[in-house]
Amino acid sequence: MAKSRDEMLSIPQVIEEIGVPRATFYRWRQLRKGPKSIKLPNGAVRIRRSELERWIDALEEAA
Repeated sequence: MAKSRDEMLSIPQVIEEIGVPRATFYRWRQLRKGPKSIKLPNGAVRIRRSELERWIDALEEAA
């Protein structure tokens, strides 16, 4: 069954997938160099799967 919604990833899921330390990911967020994120009303941060893939593609193009 195909997912109708874009998967929302937690920060631990994202850093595991891209293989960087948590501090590096937070520094990228602070410098606005990381993937766009969503801050939920409860304070949790999520990154859409499509945004993570777009961000990785943009890094690849710049390399």
